[in-house]
Amino acid sequence: MTPNEELIHHFYTSFQNKDVQAMQDCYADKAIFNDSVFTNLDANEVRSMWAMLIKSGKDMRIEFKNISGNEFGGNADWDAYYTFSATGNKVINRIKASFLIENGKITKHTDHFDFYTWAKQALGFTGLILGWTGFLRNKIRTKAKRNLETFMASTKG
Repeated sequence: MTPNEELIHHFYTSFQNKDVQAMQDCYADKAIFNDSVFTNLDANEVRSMWAMLIKSGKDMRIEFKNISGNEFGGNADWDAYYTFSATGNKVINRIKASFLIENGKITKHTDHFDFYTWAKQALGFTGLILGWTGFLRNKIRTKAKRNLETFMASTKG
């Protein structure tokens, strides 16, 4: 395994073990994170996002595979299984992750998943009807950002 593959493997093993600190330690201080819901998170925000998701995802479990890497970063496939707290619906989110890594730390992490598929599972009928729209995506993004800001404010020392 290359050093970057080892870092990605460590990140997801820490995620499986719900070891927030070990996950957070994988990120550089200037890291950026993006996915379909959380956009342009800086290092502090992405570290807090993982803490929030693990804390709120009581039944969350993940599986990962297909880790690959080179001198610039790497990729992985991972699946998240959890209950979406707002509706109580079960979700299986299949994600393709890409990483840029410098000096043994993640500098850019991008997760790609099908928002419409996620919305149908998480939101039920509303997701089925509106999950393909920018309106619903923006509404979910705004709510997620607000939740993250609230979480960060509540955990400040």
